[in-house]
Amino acid sequence: MDLEITVAQLQSLLASEHPPLLLDVREPWEHATANIPSATLIPMNEIPARAHQELEEDAPILVLCHHGARSLSVAAWLRQQGFDKAQSVSGGIDAWSRLIDPTIPRY
Repeated sequence: MDLEITVAQLQSLLASEHPPLLLDVREPWEHATANIPSATLIPMNEIPARAHQELEEDAPILVLCHHGARSLSVAAWLRQQGFDKAQSVSGGIDAWSRLIDPTIPRY
């Protein structure tokens, strides 16, 4: 399983019968500025304290940030912790806004 997926793949997965968890690891102000409504917000700095309490180890988790750097770091960390189906959304919410949903503000 690749560590990264594209926003087109994300769009397809979110539209599926059993969509994966979309984990937004940006800061609350970023999430308030631009977000995908189905996303669960857990800021990156809170992931170590909350991951094992709030996330399912065997469930698919797609990690989203602004441009893809934080999400890649979090997805790699989650995999090290046993979340084998964690993947980062390449390009982040910015790519989603540019390529999938231009109604979502860019910042």
